[in-house]
Amino acid sequence: MFGIVRPCTHRLGERFKAEWMAHLCGLCLALRGDHGQFARIVTNYDGLLVSVLTEAQSGPAPGARRTAGPCPLRGMRTASVAQGEGARLAAAVSLVLASAKVRDHVADRDGLLARAPMAAAARRVARGWDRAGARTGASLGFDTAVLVDAVDRQTGIETLAGPGTPVLVVTEPTETATAAAFAHTAQLAGRPGNAPALAEAGRYFGRLAHLLDAVEDQGADAAAGAWNPLTATGTSLAEARRLCDDALHGIRLALGEVEFADAGLAHRLLVHELRTSVDRAFGTGSCGHTATASAGQGGNPYGGQPYGGQGGNPYGQNPYGQNPYGQNPYGGAPYGGGAGGPGMPPTGPGGFGGAPPPPRPPRRGLLAGCAVALGLFCTCQMCCTEHEGPWSRKKRDPWCDACDCCDCCNGTNGSGGGGGGDGCCSCDCCGCDC
Repeated sequence: MFGIVRPCTHRLGERFKAEWMAHLCGLCLALRGDHGQFARIVTNYDGLLVSVLTEAQSGPAPGARRTAGPCPLRGMRTASVAQGEGARLAAAVSLVLASAKVRDHVADRDGLLARAPMAAAARRVARGWDRAGARTGASLGFDTAVLVDAVDRQTGIETLAGPGTPVLVVTEPTETATAAAFAHTAQLAGRPGNAPALAEAGRYFGRLAHLLDAVEDQGADAAAGAWNPLTATGTSLAEARRLCDDALHGIRLALGEVEFADAGLAHRLLVHELRTSVDRAFGTGSCGHTATASAGQGGNPYGGQPYGGQGGNPYGQNPYGQNPYGQNPYGGAPYGGGAGGPGMPPTGPGGFGGAPPPPRPPRRGLLAGCAVALGLFCTCQMCCTEHEGPWSRKKRDPWCDACDCCDCCNGTNGSGGGGGGDGCCSCDCCGCDC
């Protein structure tokens, strides 16, 4: 998967996680349905925004969801997935943009594409994706020529760009392409009045996509001697961050002018998660709680020991010196007995008199664990779903579910945060007053 909007599923909450997965799987299946199995490799996180925006304007409609069969990427489970014009437009846009990415790698002679036979094969695949995207776009009333033209102009602009060239000159083709795709969602949703505001949001999103890609690749491009828009134009990281922050503000203002039936997921992705993407690219924290927790030891909100003491004692030392009674006056266990003393109920994990912990399932043997591990890996459950450890049988989180959020953003702090599924995060760390 590629794309700049890579939301943490913990932060999305159950409602938005289900909706986001429905659009992601819907995009993947639309690519397969219209263009074959191989086309599914262009599924990307940013392409599904087109599907999200279409449904956000039109609202839930009969037939907008269908139950898809088991898939290895869902741990061989069925799921409710999005279908219809929004998913198909997302597929067309994804194909054309993936074609542009392939041609860009060919031009940069990246990896195996430096070899002439591989480059020729890649160019043939890219041309096929262009034609496939054009067919699907035409069936939806969307002319993908604006996307192809933007891609073609990009090469010429990069050739002429140099020190002193405004970096926004380089990002203009990407802005134009994403503006056209965002604006067409208004036509599909039957709300043509939303097109200008969505075009503005798309323009800013394209700017962000181009700049964040340049920021993340700048070090690798310098090492490989590849062209990078920031390096070529002499744009500093501080200026790039300013432009990104301006784009975030512009997207939020533009979305405020759009008439939505249900703006929940669109707002979450294009306001909250997009800001997180910017913070991630520039290496800055996205949550106000993170800096505070890391400043101290073990998450102490006061930084170090709150009173400058030793070993966690807030007063520094024991105010009475040593134990005033010398040793435990009762010997070992309380009341001189064993676990709880004579006549006393045994203690347990639940406190005084608590119940004993439930027995753990026995560990699997070496061969049985290897067989289970192979099954989990081959069905993608190990990387995509919560699963049982092959040998320990403990619950494990999926490998690709790396969470970079804190409790204030996942709805566990009782503040009505992002995990609440209400369409907006109301905790202070997200900086949203909506």
